[in-house]
Amino acid sequence: MRLSDAMVVIRPRTTWEAMDLGVLMSQQHRRLLMTSWAIVTLPLFAVLSLLLWDSPSLAVFIFWWLKPAYERLPLYILSKALFGETPTLKQALRAWPRLLKPQLLASLTWRRLSLSRSFLLPVMQLEGLDGSARQQRLQVLLQRNAGAAQWLTIIGVHLETALWIGLMVLFYMLLPEQIETDWDWQTLILAADHDWRWLEHLTNAFYALVLVVWEPIYVACGFSLYLNRRTQLEAWDIELVFRRLRQRLNSSALGLLLAICLLLPNLPSAWADEPDSSPDAPRLLNQPLTSQASRDSIKALLEQPPFKNKESVTRYRFGEDPAAPGKEEHSTQAPQWLKTLLGWLNGQPLNALAKVIEVLLWGLVIAGLGWLVWRYREFLQAFVSRRPRLPDKQKPAPPQQAFGLDLSPETLPEDIAASAESLWPTQPRAALSLLYRGLLSHLLNDFDMTLKPADTENQVLAHVERLQHPELVAFSRSLTAHWQNMAYGHRAPSAHLQRELCDGWRALFGPGAAR
Repeated sequence: MRLSDAMVVIRPRTTWEAMDLGVLMSQQHRRLLMTSWAIVTLPLFAVLSLLLWDSPSLAVFIFWWLKPAYERLPLYILSKALFGETPTLKQALRAWPRLLKPQLLASLTWRRLSLSRSFLLPVMQLEGLDGSARQQRLQVLLQRNAGAAQWLTIIGVHLETALWIGLMVLFYMLLPEQIETDWDWQTLILAADHDWRWLEHLTNAFYALVLVVWEPIYVACGFSLYLNRRTQLEAWDIELVFRRLRQRLNSSALGLLLAICLLLPNLPSAWADEPDSSPDAPRLLNQPLTSQASRDSIKALLEQPPFKNKESVTRYRFGEDPAAPGKEEHSTQAPQWLKTLLGWLNGQPLNALAKVIEVLLWGLVIAGLGWLVWRYREFLQAFVSRRPRLPDKQKPAPPQQAFGLDLSPETLPEDIAASAESLWPTQPRAALSLLYRGLLSHLLNDFDMTLKPADTENQVLAHVERLQHPELVAFSRSLTAHWQNMAYGHRAPSAHLQRELCDGWRALFGPGAAR
């Protein structure tokens, strides 16, 4: 890292000024940042939506939870562009899988909900620190600017939500008037839940588009806060000033060399006449402030704050401390194993064990919360769902009458064809009515056909044709034609047509029961 190659002015800034610098950096490289973010995140969002089509809320939640993995790509681009090495889109996409390897599990678990995520991301990705070294580094960085980093995340959450709602409102305002009229609240409530899955996924897609615009800015602001903190800690601006001075001196180096060469002949005589200037020289020892007094004064200063800060440490010990003055040498000795155990407890292994126990406890808490959500998922669904789930619509009962005819199976004889044959000689109208009633009853109860009391004979034939049953269609057409001739023209079919109708009935429905 060469500070002299930085594309921005390195100087200490206030926190809000540093975040403003991040916004300017993201604007300067907005095309590369937004394009790379869209290429990485939008295909993943589409895959999650397809795999979880029946659970749109879960799909957008998983997409939101994986944000720390996406944020590493904008940080890589900005860190390279800061020193004039802006990568191309192809180079950035090739580097992204490599950027995911370090500490990805930690970023997606116990560090996921950190409000200082964008401010601390460069410590892991750019400095490559982990473990105790990372903790020490974070303690130094978070002494200042921690509040600004947290406010950046809080403001970012509100901006994401506002932009998301704004896109949904804009989509609704751009709808044509006829569609907007059809999408009233009664229609949305009475419609089946699965009929509006596409609308929920569309609103989720608006959130993915909002992240394309906002997330690079969020990462850039966190990165600029990190740069500002390092400038304050390591005095980068002072270092740059010294480098500029060195460059100026190098430009006049030839003149200095010439002056030194001219003065070299007179230097030996000057050195020979120079008196002894060592600290133990007699002339210095005779001064009011001798070298020994200066040493004592310096030692006394070094023993005082801020050079040396004394602190009292309280610890457990056994018997009398043998190192204490005036104590007897023979004191009560504790067992060696107990001393070893207490020494182990005061060392680093106990800290590591505490960390492991902390991770296990957090894991139990997360597992417990997950179990509670799964256990009471039906109860929580009433609060999470966008629309209340209505009970399934009951299938309407088939009509019992059509064209003034009673269609209930109980009113039909056991053998419809035989009953019709007995009625042909004396009551042909009753015979045709019996066959037609039996046909409608079979259509309603055996073929689950939906008929309305106001349907006409031709509408019934249209419903029969949709069943794609050739024999049933042919018989229905013939029977309907003879029924209309008898009902409206009072023309009875001939004897051979009467036999054909009864034989056709037996071929379709059998000689037995009415149903």
